[in-house]
Amino acid sequence: MNNINQTIANEINAKSSQIEAAIKLLDEGATVPFIARYRKEATGGLSDTDLRTLEERLHYLRELSERRATILKSISEQEKLTPELEKAINNAETKTQLEDLYLPYKPKRRSKGQVAIEAGLEPLADALYANPDLVPETEAEKYLNEDHKIVDPKSALDGAKYILMERFCENAALLAQLRQYTWDQGTVASRCIEGKEKEGAKFRDYFEYNEALKKIPSHRALAIFRGRRTGILQLKIEVPTIEETSHCETLIAEQFDIKHQGRNADDWLKEVVRWTWRVKLSGQIETDLLNQIREAAEEESIQVFAKNLKNLLMAAPAGQRTTIGLDPGIRTGVKVAVVSDTGQLLDHTTIFPHEPKKQWDQSIETLYKLADQYKVDLISIGNGTASRETDKLVADMLKKHSDIALQKIVTNEAGASVYSASEYAAKEFPDLDVSFRGAVSIARRLQDPLAELVKIEPKSIGVGQYQHDVSQTKLARSLDSVVEDCVNAVGVDVNTASAPLLARISGLNGTIANNIIRYREKNGAFKNRQTLKEVPRLGERTFEQAAGFLRINQGDCALDNSGVHPESYGVVEKISAANQCPIESIINNKELISKINAQDYVDQQFGLPTVTDILTELEKPGRDPRPSFKTAQFHDGIETIKDLKSGQILEGVITNVTNFGAFVDIGVHQDGLVHISVLSDNFVKNPADVVKTGDIVKVKVLEIDQARARISLSMKLDEATAPRQQEANPKSNRKSQPKPKNRSPNQGKNPAPAKSAIAAAFANAKTLKSK
Repeated sequence: MNNINQTIANEINAKSSQIEAAIKLLDEGATVPFIARYRKEATGGLSDTDLRTLEERLHYLRELSERRATILKSISEQEKLTPELEKAINNAETKTQLEDLYLPYKPKRRSKGQVAIEAGLEPLADALYANPDLVPETEAEKYLNEDHKIVDPKSALDGAKYILMERFCENAALLAQLRQYTWDQGTVASRCIEGKEKEGAKFRDYFEYNEALKKIPSHRALAIFRGRRTGILQLKIEVPTIEETSHCETLIAEQFDIKHQGRNADDWLKEVVRWTWRVKLSGQIETDLLNQIREAAEEESIQVFAKNLKNLLMAAPAGQRTTIGLDPGIRTGVKVAVVSDTGQLLDHTTIFPHEPKKQWDQSIETLYKLADQYKVDLISIGNGTASRETDKLVADMLKKHSDIALQKIVTNEAGASVYSASEYAAKEFPDLDVSFRGAVSIARRLQDPLAELVKIEPKSIGVGQYQHDVSQTKLARSLDSVVEDCVNAVGVDVNTASAPLLARISGLNGTIANNIIRYREKNGAFKNRQTLKEVPRLGERTFEQAAGFLRINQGDCALDNSGVHPESYGVVEKISAANQCPIESIINNKELISKINAQDYVDQQFGLPTVTDILTELEKPGRDPRPSFKTAQFHDGIETIKDLKSGQILEGVITNVTNFGAFVDIGVHQDGLVHISVLSDNFVKNPADVVKTGDIVKVKVLEIDQARARISLSMKLDEATAPRQQEANPKSNRKSQPKPKNRSPNQGKNPAPAKSAIAAAFANAKTLKSK
């Protein structure tokens, strides 16, 4: 455990004591939000990001430790564990290194080498390896054995060859060297499987594709892996060759001191080396490195999704305002739901302003009557089919009826249909049609995106990059962590929160969340946090984890509507007594709080970080970390891709951020792409450093391709030129050329005609979308 602690400490630049304290809390069942917020003294102020990294690495290193113990036990039972081997195993830092060391001792299925050993050919292999002056055919005559079907020198030499091959393949140092060389010098090549050109048209950018292994970005890696999985592409790793000999064969020969000096057995040993690489190790190394690329790409893809999800969840809420939700449709009509300021469904109907009924005026009057009757503040319009047409309908309604003052907003409806058909939605609205549930969700997610989106499985929200191609277990764990962190950062009103929202609070789960709701339905609103202990299965330990994140508005105690934990109320009482004023007078009193010296209230239980946090919370109790609410204003008269013209400057909202750029909704039913090369006047390494999901941005239209529904945008509003060419395309992304002999790895590669980075990014985006 000490080694694990120190390893993690080094990785996140913390002290071993901090790591030890954090691990102890995690093992006791504490959550990351609770530890980050209320146990700063114990961990030395580790952030939630540090704690998430710690949690992930702890899981990996503990698995590594368990596997190490299993391997040591297995080798020890074979009585083959030497001090040197034990030291090497204990020093292995990755699972790959560990498995390489275990290879010679790992129980195996009966191989050709083992069969040869059983036939008595090991002495022949040892003799030829030790003394290449021996004549292989002559020496092999001594080992003929009809019982084992060794009937001629060739079969004896083949058996000896398999023995040496398997021995060479189990050398950990050699495997590490070959992997590193292939990683440094190799290229990944993808080719279209013959006859699949038409079926796999969306992968055509990868039909003749090469890129350096160590440089391939995650989105291109996942694209070619998807192409392989769907039976369109073939993948292989290529390494430089000199006179048809791979340098990897040279590395194998050097590792085992095999030199060709014209001796009798040198040709045979050279063939052993050649077969070791080409028959055994090349495929193994290729599989290992492709898996390494895939795992790294998956990890990066998951991080991209997690960042986008966090930004979406932490988007500005419109707040408790009566809202009409519109789920646009053409033939089936526009579904209308009126939702109260607390999210309750007040009314619903369907209007048919579009084809084929064209009840434009009637629809306007219906909306007006609902808005006037329920004193509506906002209209939330889903951004799906017929969104802009419906937006125009609302605009016409506002022009015609200037007596009502409300704001219209186009809202990202991603995942609304998932919620509509969910078990939770069916319980919440058992008698409501699925289509109207979607309209309710569209209204609510404007009021409070976080509270509504937690009802949907995170990966269904659709802000990821190849989310269906990655490990679903890792993805779910990462996204669940994001949701948990966001919900607890904001806190929830225990008297109004839904079960899915409550279930994300530190220490709570679905069962306790439902128990809280049943308790408040039976007994009325909670008046103070202590009453929570009366909820079935919400014991002291759970209360400790959850209480600080649960808010009670207008309850018995003013502190219950803040982020001050009940365990710290005594500190506030001391502050109150020392300043001779009631607690209510301290809250929101910036002038008074600024005069309080936090150090005066530090004791053995509560250190300076906690007291400082308490004072910050008292200054702005229950503060919402999310930004203030504002919306993008789509340009009137631009409703479809046909209305766009090059050079137009429009306002839009970022809907997704990937490694190659950002997608922007400009109100034409098709998101445009701002390629990484035109995100900023400055160099951009990672789009997430410049923009995030939900940002409102101004963009210039660069190119419109109506046939392929592609819109190229730029955030360089003053730049008049087209986007730079070939910026993000790998230099090696080109058709392969015949390979001349005696050349270095980078010679002879003539690039195909350059295509724009924007076009390449759109190709990535096309394969990015899940089927």
